[in-house]
Amino acid sequence: MRLLKSFSKDQILNKIKFENPWWDTGSIDKYYSSMKKRLYFYLFTPLIYERSIKRAVVLMGPRRIGKTVMLFHLIQDLIDKGNKPEKVCYLSVENPIYNGLSLEELLLLYLEVSNQHPSEELFVIFDEIQYLKNWEVHLKTLVDSYHNIKFIVSGSAAAALKLKSDESGAGRFTDFMLPPLTFHEYIDLKGLSNIISLTSKEWNGIIKNYYHTDDIEGLNQHFVDYINFGGYPEVSLSKEIQADPGRYIRNDIIDKVLLRDLPSLYGIKDVQELNSLFTTIAYNSGNEFTYEELSISSGVAKNTIKRYIEYLEAAFLIRVINKIDINSRKFKRATSFKIYLTNPSLRSALFSPINSTDDFIGNMVETAIFSQWSHNSNFKPYYARWNKGEVDIVSLSSDKQKPIWAVEIKWSNRYVKSLSKLSNLKSFCVKNGLERTLVTTLNIEGIKEDDGLIYDFIPSSLYCYTVGRNAVEDKKQNLTMAITH
Repeated sequence: MRLLKSFSKDQILNKIKFENPWWDTGSIDKYYSSMKKRLYFYLFTPLIYERSIKRAVVLMGPRRIGKTVMLFHLIQDLIDKGNKPEKVCYLSVENPIYNGLSLEELLLLYLEVSNQHPSEELFVIFDEIQYLKNWEVHLKTLVDSYHNIKFIVSGSAAAALKLKSDESGAGRFTDFMLPPLTFHEYIDLKGLSNIISLTSKEWNGIIKNYYHTDDIEGLNQHFVDYINFGGYPEVSLSKEIQADPGRYIRNDIIDKVLLRDLPSLYGIKDVQELNSLFTTIAYNSGNEFTYEELSISSGVAKNTIKRYIEYLEAAFLIRVINKIDINSRKFKRATSFKIYLTNPSLRSALFSPINSTDDFIGNMVETAIFSQWSHNSNFKPYYARWNKGEVDIVSLSSDKQKPIWAVEIKWSNRYVKSLSKLSNLKSFCVKNGLERTLVTTLNIEGIKEDDGLIYDFIPSSLYCYTVGRNAVEDKKQNLTMAITH
């Protein structure tokens, strides 16, 4: 019998050298160095430089949101901060030449080809870790065995990574979730930060950052572009991809998650059902749903839909928002709920980009704003719904479960001129003792008062920018406190 050939050790060693050109050049490839760093980079790197706690860092997130680029930026940062280039190793686990090798075998091959010793301070990066079966067991062993090596792993099957990291990595792994771009990051990547200026407002006794622009029409156009293309760095910066976002996002992101990641993790057999449900949700992002309505619209059995929604939420494709009544009471048995895409540009890719006057623009403005709130892991938003009205976003205090604030999202100026059209919001605020509330507009900013209730009006684009920026700033502050205490 003729034996099939396998890769030789020399071939594998040569591949490792090829993947780490900075050992010779001292710098990463210009393809990566020319790209601007995501603002999340400055939240990620402190975890890498923290050595007092012996933990691996698990970088996870949806596909195509810049994880590999961030890793290469990290490599250059390590070198710039004085680490010898050969002490930083990058290995893409999905490469077929590494098939069948354990993480420790890959580590030992790196040590051999670079002439390094495991007692030295080294940085080893395993990219696309989900392609290695039982990666979490391998990684835990490495963390326990090689105390001077900082291990960084990343992967796109975010649901699978999170599940396995939680199960096996307690005390050994630090998870870092990289979400889609905030509107703030989108503006920064596009080099447009000069159109925004910082201001502040007092909100319930707390001074919060707000932002202003002298070119609201320009910002609104960028906001619509963000809704259509802004969640993914590569799409944001490429006119060629924007010309056909469906092919890029649908084929490279959605299909891989729906047809490969989720079925392999959860044993889903009927991927067409899952795809049908997701398409229905994506088209109607921001609407209120019931299991009954979803079953009729998607053709998926009602008892299967709840499971599929859990899967889609675990894959960070959607977010379910639960409702409260006019008295801010939660429902014991939720029969209806809202669902938002975690990234508004998913809808444009599946169907077609929208413009500022599109019938569905209001829903997508809501979706974009909710996607900013998803960057704040400590915040759980609700919406209020009762027989005669609705309020878009409500924040409840964690102790008393009473409303702290309420926001109504509009892509229109008519509510500024006619406060009577905000009667639902007013009823909710009066019922719950709120003296101030916020309403977004198309392009008007200002403050009005009616019967003792103060309305803050702010353009939706500015509010979206503010929420996204504050979320990142709050993360930075929390990270600084965690490291220094």
